[in-house]
Amino acid sequence: MKIGARLTALIAFGASAGMLTLTFAAKPLYTTFCHVTGFGGTTRTATHAPSRVLDRVVRVRFDSNVGADAPLVFKPEQEYIDAKLGQTVMAFFTITNTSKEPVRAIAAYNVAPYKVGVYFNKLECFCFHERTYQPGVTERLPVIFYVAPEMAKDPFATDVKGITLSYTYYRAQDFKPTAQLEQSTSVN
Repeated sequence: MKIGARLTALIAFGASAGMLTLTFAAKPLYTTFCHVTGFGGTTRTATHAPSRVLDRVVRVRFDSNVGADAPLVFKPEQEYIDAKLGQTVMAFFTITNTSKEPVRAIAAYNVAPYKVGVYFNKLECFCFHERTYQPGVTERLPVIFYVAPEMAKDPFATDVKGITLSYTYYRAQDFKPTAQLEQSTSVN
């Protein structure tokens, strides 16, 4: 085999191996990208509240949904909360298992408009934690969050007066985080 043919074969093999590697790395890279940038309404998880609160107020609306075949009633206790940027806020949702058997379920979330996902920070949340809900029992679920004061400096967020925090509860066996993330990001 000539040197040119070997070089071509080596380049083709290297390109194929590189593409295969990128295929396996695509999901973790995409997930990381969404968490860092807030793309697709992905919020951030915070460990502490901000040190300053601004006078600018945004209305945070709460939306609740239940996946098909999940015998759950899930709703926010309040329709919305008016929060100042940087203010730590606690809201509650209730969930009731309407079946006669325990139900394993998990909640996924996103925020809209998507461009402010990077500023929406949760300090405590019931989302992405599988839980078992007993028949006929209603539970109260807290979410503690803040909208980062840095949003006030973003020229693309000056028009934002409201944010919708949306949750969907799924039966645990029906939950597919990749599909949920792709669905929430495809509505751009």
